[in-house]
Amino acid sequence: MLTRQISIATPIFLMIFVIQEAVVSQFRLPGGGFSILLIFALTWAVLSQPEVAAVIGFASGIFMDLSQSASGPFGQWTLIMLLAGYAISYIGYGDDNIHANAIGIVFFVVVANFFVEIAYLLSGALLGVSTGSIGQIITTLFGMSIWALLVSPIMLPIFTRLHAMIFDSRSSI
Repeated sequence: MLTRQISIATPIFLMIFVIQEAVVSQFRLPGGGFSILLIFALTWAVLSQPEVAAVIGFASGIFMDLSQSASGPFGQWTLIMLLAGYAISYIGYGDDNIHANAIGIVFFVVVANFFVEIAYLLSGALLGVSTGSIGQIITTLFGMSIWALLVSPIMLPIFTRLHAMIFDSRSSI
């Protein structure tokens, strides 16, 4: 059953990736902007079981590695998103206060977005990717967190409905 659900979710991830690359990345927003694919993957990771979240993180990481704006080596986003998806889902798994509360989901997504960006920055430094000055790094981290805080509540109803359509196993009988 998980194979069927993931095969249904793959075109949705591809559509979000195309929207990210064709529309969102064209905007030059202050503070670094936002990644709708990152917000989407983190939202689904919060709502999913840890094993499903790891697969979601892996798939979104591959798409993020294929992005034209990815400055690191191929596989860096994949590793980070795989670990982040599993960790976020593991922390929130079984906690109904998070799943039933939109503010809890938005909080998890924004905090996870911040820590994923820090992990990308640190792993990039280990791999020899140029990062810029401390001021630029702080501005980008703060800006991306603010944008994630603004965009996440807007997109949350859409993302949760898509997740429920695919991964909710409740019967309608």
